[in-house]
Amino acid sequence: MDVSIATTGALVGVALIAGCVDAIAGGGGLLTLPALATAGLPWPLALGTNKGQSVFGSGAATWRFARAGKLGVRRSVPSFVFGFAGALAGAALVSQLDDDALQPVIIGLLCVAAVLVLLPRPRGAHPPRHPLRVASGIALLIGAYDGFFGPGTGTLLIVGFMWLLAEPPEDATANAKVINFASNLASVAWFASHGRVLWAISLPMAAGQFVGALIGAQIVLSKGGTVVRVAAVAVSLAMVVKLSYQLIS
Repeated sequence: MDVSIATTGALVGVALIAGCVDAIAGGGGLLTLPALATAGLPWPLALGTNKGQSVFGSGAATWRFARAGKLGVRRSVPSFVFGFAGALAGAALVSQLDDDALQPVIIGLLCVAAVLVLLPRPRGAHPPRHPLRVASGIALLIGAYDGFFGPGTGTLLIVGFMWLLAEPPEDATANAKVINFASNLASVAWFASHGRVLWAISLPMAAGQFVGALIGAQIVLSKGGTVVRVAAVAVSLAMVVKLSYQLIS
């Protein structure tokens, strides 16, 4: 399908903003998916095209956090592998199950996530005895969710790392990006192999995603946990409103 230069330019601008938001707290798809649908892309093509551009944002954020020393190979490699495997499984299921049935569950999860981000972690909280196992389990489960459905993946990862692994918000954000990059990469491979990525739109948007993600990652590194908490709550509540509207409309 053909999309005008003006529309493509507008989508690039949306992708830049989304990349920044996603690098901080997840939820960039809240902006890019509706924008792609408004541009006239059918839903299956919009999902694949969105993954085709968002993988560049998550990749850029991962690279920036790695350069800042926020990521370690011992933790990142298994997280990437399990996130990739989970996303492939989720993407394989997406054509067989009705994702509308998940919306009430996701609304509840995002409400809980918003509350948990605002609350301080329990006093004296310590990492679990086997943090790599817990991190790998989170990567597998939420990676599968990202491949299948997607909204709020980054936010759920951040909250999971903060509460289950007792990580500070900025570290949780950095580690979440590794899994997000892996799940996006797996999803792109799946959707592209099934002809569901419109690269003529996805690649220009990828440039915006890349720049926005670098800006967002730098904000996290310079401003720390406060900006992550505020952004995560805002993204969670925005997703709740969006999904609730879809559910009742």
